[in-house]
Amino acid sequence: MTKIETTSMSSRGQVVIPQAVRNMLHLSPGEKFIVLGEDDTIVFKRLEMPSFRGFDALVNKTRSFAKEKGITEQDIAEAVKRTRNQ
Repeated sequence: MTKIETTSMSSRGQVVIPQAVRNMLHLSPGEKFIVLGEDDTIVFKRLEMPSFRGFDALVNKTRSFAKEKGITEQDIAEAVKRTRNQ
C-alpha cells in the first residue's frame, strides 16, 4: 500500500520521514539510504544487508571444486598478485 505524507527540509538539509511511513516500512533509527535526485524528484532507497543464505554452501562447493582441481592457496595468492599487477 502506498502512503502519501508531506514533510519539509530544515536549514541544515534534514528531512523527517513521517511517522506513518516509518511505521509502515518498519524503519529504525540509524537506517541507511541511497538518495537519488533528478529534476524535481527525490527518491530514498533503503540500503539492506545482502542475504547470506546459502553462503556456507557456496563456500563449501568452492572448496570442493578447488580440491578436485588441485588448486592450492599458493595458486590463489599468485593469481591475486598477477591480477593486481595488471
